[in-house]
Amino acid sequence: MKTSVAAAALSLFACSLMAMTAHAKDKDAEFFQTIEGQWVGPGEIVAGKYKGTKFTCTLDGSTPTAATGMTLDGNCRVGIFNQPMKATVVRTGNSYKGSFLDGSAGKGLDITGGNVSGNRVVLAISRKQLSGAMQAKMTGDNSLNVTISVRLEDQMIPVVGMSLKRVDETAVGSIAKN
Repeated sequence: MKTSVAAAALSLFACSLMAMTAHAKDKDAEFFQTIEGQWVGPGEIVAGKYKGTKFTCTLDGSTPTAATGMTLDGNCRVGIFNQPMKATVVRTGNSYKGSFLDGSAGKGLDITGGNVSGNRVVLAISRKQLSGAMQAKMTGDNSLNVTISVRLEDQMIPVVGMSLKRVDETAVGSIAKN
């Protein structure tokens, strides 16, 4: 009798630990679910050769069914010119991997790592000798700011900024602010 009570208690303890671990991992999934929906907004190149160039993006946010991550897919327009835009990231182990556009093998960037903290995700990006970060931060249930920065010597220099607004009726839950 004592053995079965001890086994039941141990089993309950193990299930509790697994539930706590799953709950901790789900914080990332909760964040990415807030990205689901349709987003529209302006952006600007704030450094480099094309500094001052303004554009408008229309993006669809989605999450994969079998993994933790997100995809933002759509286009950005400068005047009459449209440029397809796509960023995809999925959790692999304790970090994230993915690509911006077609990755560094094409004309884009590789996403080589990252983490979610509260209402933002910071992703490491690279292409050949270029490295930097892309940060996506929820500033409200229907507002998303994206900043892309590059490393220049020992500094991170912002080069692109976007302020996106949700334009659909996707319901989102609130997430902790950091």
